[in-house]
Amino acid sequence: QMVRGKTLAHCGLVLLSLWVCIQSVPISVDKTKEKPQEELQPPQSADTGLHYDRYLREVIEFLEKDPHFKEKLKNANIDDIKHGKLSKELDFVHHNFRTKLDELKREEMNRLRMLIKAKHDIQEGNASHQALLKQFEHLNHLNPDTFEVEDLDRLIKSATKDLENFDKGRHDEFKRYEMMKEHERRERLKALNEEERKREEQHYEEMKKKHAEHPKVNHPGSEDQLKEVWQEADGLDPEDFDPKTFFKMHDTNGDGFFDESELEALFTKELEKVYNPENVEDDMVEMEEERLRMREHVMNEVDTNKDRLVSLSEFMAATKKEDFMEKDEWETLDQNPLYTEEELREYEQQLAHEENDINKKSAELQKQREELERKEEELNAQKLGLQQAVEEMERLKAQNSNVEVKRKYYIAVIVV
Repeated sequence: QMVRGKTLAHCGLVLLSLWVCIQSVPISVDKTKEKPQEELQPPQSADTGLHYDRYLREVIEFLEKDPHFKEKLKNANIDDIKHGKLSKELDFVHHNFRTKLDELKREEMNRLRMLIKAKHDIQEGNASHQALLKQFEHLNHLNPDTFEVEDLDRLIKSATKDLENFDKGRHDEFKRYEMMKEHERRERLKALNEEERKREEQHYEEMKKKHAEHPKVNHPGSEDQLKEVWQEADGLDPEDFDPKTFFKMHDTNGDGFFDESELEALFTKELEKVYNPENVEDDMVEMEEERLRMREHVMNEVDTNKDRLVSLSEFMAATKKEDFMEKDEWETLDQNPLYTEEELREYEQQLAHEENDINKKSAELQKQREELERKEEELNAQKLGLQQAVEEMERLKAQNSNVEVKRKYYIAVIVV
């Protein structure tokens, strides 16, 4: 397992993504002694957030079982992976593994076809399934049966692009979250009288002020920030701070790299200065956005080869830069407006349009429901009329039958 962890650490953006934990993790508070190498275990694979995450995991898992490909993967650099050089090694993978990869691809094609069918049925569109398949770029849909070099190349490139856009998507989602909060706050104010509105505004400003009152937040990745972790989380004397020792202590899986989750864990002490789940003025969603901002800042400064990992050499080089001695306080979210009034107005207009569309659809559905109820009443009336007609016919038939019996009886009496 350790070999596998090392291999993934060197294979770059895509293959490493299976080790990147999207969720934040706490700092281990007892790091004064390094664990023996044999006790270290690689972390559990975390969901990458990609819609083809399972397919990506399974392909990598089987490729790593092939000795030839595993060796090539271990020695590959980022450019080899991104530019498709590694993909060509698929031609030398053992037949048994290729057969399994073929099976995985067929399963993925079937999954995509089911998704397309569901979408097609909902939208009642006229586009062909083959045309809709083109939106999935992580495999070659023109060859649905076998896993080829092009499939591996597509999978790597798609995952690389999608993971690079993942953080941007999270930022956009958080921005919408903040605008929705402000929109709902203003809507609540509209429902209050003047005196209630003043009290609510005063309370809101008091909460903002209370949230802003916190100890200095050190710049992420600076000497002061790392020393604080060294002292408070690790229980060591800041005068004895050693960057190399610090790196090894917080490289929790022992693979020689800081991945994104290991970096984010280093910011917990800083975040605790600003956010407390017990305080109503502190929003834990904002805390996770702050953690993401801190991690991106450090990655931009330290991750020189842009492989979403920080190696020991990159970390040591960063500690020798002038920025490492940064003494300025980190500007938190409340000091950096996320949106303008114009953007908020546009968002509210969008909400109004969406609400209007929902109301229209609701009215149409209500109209359809009323029409169905009317038709049901008509049908029930027709059924009732038909039932009454049948009963009347049965009554007349029975009456005629009785008359006929009596007639035959009288004739018989007369004859006798």
